[in-house]
Amino acid sequence: MSLGKEFKEFIMRGNVIDLAVGMVIGTAFSGIVKSLVDDVIMPPIGILIGGVDFSNLFVTLKEGTTPPPYATVAAAQEAGAVTMNIGLFINTLISFVIVAAAIFLVIKLINKMKREEPAVEEAPAEPSEEVVLLREIRDSLNK
Repeated sequence: MSLGKEFKEFIMRGNVIDLAVGMVIGTAFSGIVKSLVDDVIMPPIGILIGGVDFSNLFVTLKEGTTPPPYATVAAAQEAGAVTMNIGLFINTLISFVIVAAAIFLVIKLINKMKREEPAVEEAPAEPSEEVVLLREIRDSLNK
């Protein structure tokens, strides 16, 4: 079998196509979650904490060519400073937790749908008249 034919068979399997569709949907979903965290969840939390913009919460590890203070992460990076971007990490962490929770719920739903309900045992049907007659004959012959 040629390498091209093997590759074609591999690509055309249902699992590979399903994986590709899942990746596309997952990428779109992570973009939605990122926007949810950055634009909806974190601004109110920042206000509650005292006006902190989490996307610009950072620690300067090494000064850049321009001396600090730096107003934003972008300004610090533009000056060549080395920063530890704590706020961006917190945003990413919250995004991860939301995605993980969503995946957990989807998997839980799929597993629930896959479970088969235990079959209810039906009472045995009444034997037909012929069976009853044959049993009576058998029993009388045994006597």
